[in-house]
Amino acid sequence: MHRASAVMVLAAVLAGATAGCADVEGLKDDGDLGTAHAPHTLWKDIRPSPAPSGQDSGAAAVVPGLAKVTGGDMRGVDALSVLRADITSAAAQDGGTGRLVDPRAVQRLALCTDAPDGGPDCPVRPAALHDVTGNGKAELITALDIDGRLSELRVYTVRDDGRIARVLSRRGVLEGVEVAAEHLAVREPTSNPRYISVSDYVWDPKAGAMNLTQLTLDECHVISDTPLSPDRSRCAR
Repeated sequence: MHRASAVMVLAAVLAGATAGCADVEGLKDDGDLGTAHAPHTLWKDIRPSPAPSGQDSGAAAVVPGLAKVTGGDMRGVDALSVLRADITSAAAQDGGTGRLVDPRAVQRLALCTDAPDGGPDCPVRPAALHDVTGNGKAELITALDIDGRLSELRVYTVRDDGRIARVLSRRGVLEGVEVAAEHLAVREPTSNPRYISVSDYVWDPKAGAMNLTQLTLDECHVISDTPLSPDRSRCAR
């Protein structure tokens, strides 16, 4: 056998042996897996200023200008009057900055009349009464629609002293609002049309407010008879 032929045969044998070993040991080449990198923090030296006193949109607050309620229940309370008092007070407090309420909210409320339901042009959703604090008494849940997409969601309760307090304030695109026991879930679209975000609020007796406890993504099943567009889509629940 020529020397060159012998070298080629030996190389082939070694290659086969290596391959056989790889098969036995289960080793294989997955290619370049890339390099793992630690997260890079952007603008780590910049922090937002804390909210001024009374300018926290998520904090509970007594609604001024309303009569005390006996019985500790929101049943029988004029929902539109409560919302008007709250929105007017919040708008005056934040000075049109939009921190506490959308600057257009007061103008939108002006479309409501003195009719029991606010009239045909009133952008306030029908009042819903549910016990979300677990005390066996009903809270008031309502929302003011701002522009056909954005809404101001509000939840009100009666404190032990009879004063009406706002315990949840949330601005968003309300794809859905669901109530179960002491939970209130707000469903909103995301930038990915396949998913919808679900914010779960639970009553916190120490804070006296509905606090966000969980934020999840749910798969969106688009309703087939609704035209699908960036500004108008609905998800089946």
